[in-house]
Amino acid sequence: MRHFLNYLGLAAVLGVLIAIFGVKSEHFLSSGNFIVLANQIPEALLIAIGMTFVLIIGGIDLSVGAVLALSGAVLGVALVNWGLPLFVAVPLTLAAGTACGLVNGLVSVRWRLPSFIVTLGMMELARGAAYQLTDQQTLYIGQQVDGLLDFNVFGLSFMLFMALGVLVGAQVFLSHTVWGRGLFALGANEEVARLSGLNTNKMKVLVFGASGFLAALASVILCARLSSADPNMGTGYELQAIAAAVIGGTSLLGGRGSAVCSFFGVAIIAVLESGLTQIAVEDPVKRMVTGVVIVLAVILDYYRSRMKTAKG
Repeated sequence: MRHFLNYLGLAAVLGVLIAIFGVKSEHFLSSGNFIVLANQIPEALLIAIGMTFVLIIGGIDLSVGAVLALSGAVLGVALVNWGLPLFVAVPLTLAAGTACGLVNGLVSVRWRLPSFIVTLGMMELARGAAYQLTDQQTLYIGQQVDGLLDFNVFGLSFMLFMALGVLVGAQVFLSHTVWGRGLFALGANEEVARLSGLNTNKMKVLVFGASGFLAALASVILCARLSSADPNMGTGYELQAIAAAVIGGTSLLGGRGSAVCSFFGVAIIAVLESGLTQIAVEDPVKRMVTGVVIVLAVILDYYRSRMKTAKG
């Protein structure tokens, strides 16, 4: 019941935003605009799902944008410079992103370092490696990845359905598996979770590995959409993912979150940015508005946590 009320509240916020921009812009409510919006969110959704898992265990992953860039660079180099076929290059890309995530988790667990510090270091390492691999240039991939976007249903891309499939799988995992419920216990109180028999170190490493894997999967989608691999791509994605998760109600303190609610967070940010663009709001003002929304979401999270503590 609580989850349903959360979904209903976020859907209501999304509906209000759509109604406001529908009144302000004559083109906002067109089917073409919604199709464009839907096809633009798969990579943001995948990264937000990974970030939700990391936040639930009480961590944070600042490296996802740079890992996306490094994974995209691996895909571009594998296809263009090494001449590998797509069915080999894509697994190589996913392996690169997953490896970055696993390193984040292993270093954090082995030396008991805050994930904030570890992933900040990985952010610089991965971005630098992306520049090094691509020789600081955008690699045009073209037809080799264009085919990934050919399949669509009523204009909605295959990538969108794949991302929604990941979303459903992630929510089922969180809500209906022992490991999923264990992640909430780990985020709420690591020591209690460990004494309860959970292998907290292994869970942390795998969660960061999953975050890296999803960032790499997002890079494949972004490369297909851009027909190229750019070492600068993914910049700022880590902040968008954190914002989407927090707007969706995931706690920055750990122990609470939902993949479906993060989907609503991604959708709210996408609608907000698209709507502001259509009513000709300048980019600096758009960033200010988005920032205010994020701050309000964090304040709401703070009061939720206080109320939960007060109830004991």
